[in-house]
Amino acid sequence: MKQDYAYLELEAWLYSRMQAGRWQVGERLPSVRHLCREKQLSKATVLHAYQRLEAQGRIEARPRSGYFVCELPGSALDQSVVASTAIPGPVPVNSSELLTDIMLQGAAFDLLPGGQAEHISAGLMLLNRSIGRALRQSRGKAHQRYEEPAGYLPLRQTLAQRYQRDACQVSAEEFCITSGCQNALFLSLKACCRPGDLVAVEDPGFYGVIQLLEQLQLKAVQIPVHPQTGVDLNALERALQHWPIRACVVTPCFATPGGSLMPEAHQRRLLALANKHEITLIEDDIYRELSFTGRLSPLKALDEQDRVILCGSYSKALSRDLRLGWVLSKRWHKRIVYLQLITQLANSHFVQQGLNDYLISGDYDRYLRQYISELYRQSQEWMQALQSRWPERIRVDVPQGGLCLWVEWQQPIDTLALYPLALRQGIAITPGPLFSVSGDFRQALRLSFAQACSPKHQSALESLQTMMDQQSAQRD
Repeated sequence: MKQDYAYLELEAWLYSRMQAGRWQVGERLPSVRHLCREKQLSKATVLHAYQRLEAQGRIEARPRSGYFVCELPGSALDQSVVASTAIPGPVPVNSSELLTDIMLQGAAFDLLPGGQAEHISAGLMLLNRSIGRALRQSRGKAHQRYEEPAGYLPLRQTLAQRYQRDACQVSAEEFCITSGCQNALFLSLKACCRPGDLVAVEDPGFYGVIQLLEQLQLKAVQIPVHPQTGVDLNALERALQHWPIRACVVTPCFATPGGSLMPEAHQRRLLALANKHEITLIEDDIYRELSFTGRLSPLKALDEQDRVILCGSYSKALSRDLRLGWVLSKRWHKRIVYLQLITQLANSHFVQQGLNDYLISGDYDRYLRQYISELYRQSQEWMQALQSRWPERIRVDVPQGGLCLWVEWQQPIDTLALYPLALRQGIAITPGPLFSVSGDFRQALRLSFAQACSPKHQSALESLQTMMDQQSAQRD
């Protein structure tokens, strides 16, 4: 574990001790000085861990007294989940035209649409060379045939080996190569659902899933998401008792837009619910490798009854332009390959071969380590920029991985109404309502730290602050 992430290890250690009953509500926690000495950590590291726990509402700082437990883990935090509002009934889905506009602006992951990267990383250059080499080394007949619908076998074997390394008992024969993760989600929903079926989705959740439900004529059952632990399992259980839900789409690792990370205990309970109610879990695994705290295993690794269809790609970790993804499922594999055949035939043999060569060379893992370090630094830059500009006026959780921040303002603003005003100034925001079937979360937006918080981005934030203040003043 890098020293940069030592505060996360300390936070997890303190939290585990609180869960075990080492410190009770109202009890004083070890002093900063004591932890510095015991754990051989800097004062800044210890303070950062305490501040994170304080921000989560688990502890409180008392002037000149130290830090005290203000709730037991599993009590107040989980009670807020138990007492969550009633789950709205199944609803047809209508995706917003605004999303189309945002995608046309090329601004899904940047406040400044149309911006060009200052440089191409060495890792991406090596990927380009691998793909180019595969094309140059091809022979005449290779250009005259389709790749098999399931995909290039050596790539599927490499993916199986990588998932085996992350505790999944899988084989190459369970993979189907797709045109990105969105295509993988489409094939998965199409395979296990029929028009009119009910699908549980995270709220807020990935807007791409909302689009797919609309196109497949499926109805959404919205399940609230806890900012730290992910989908509200109590709410999901109540929904399963009331409605015949066929499938549930979840992102256990760094769910978009909130970035939550589902603990293993929650994952096991989710699987138990799926087994009990015989529903299919569709796992969006696109952000898992972008973890700041070390390797994580997917939900699929705990799946003993083949309930999980895993969908993934390297588009977020490697390149948006690399339109290759995969579906991992034994139960639904034959159906998914058939759907792939009739909707797309196959993917490019040369791109798959080039990606496989890149993976087995070790170049991807070397690139990923560097990229994660860069993302962590950028996430801190964006957090600092937001908190310095809107102190005590926003809620934003410190990310543990992924690419995004979910920012909720305490002042009366409407990010949906703010979108066209910001666009006139060359700023493209992703308003909160895009991430909800019901169009909620108008006081929130998603910000990406996929790029550095440059002076131009700082200026864009300043412009947003001015517009928000003007909007708030008009509402008062």
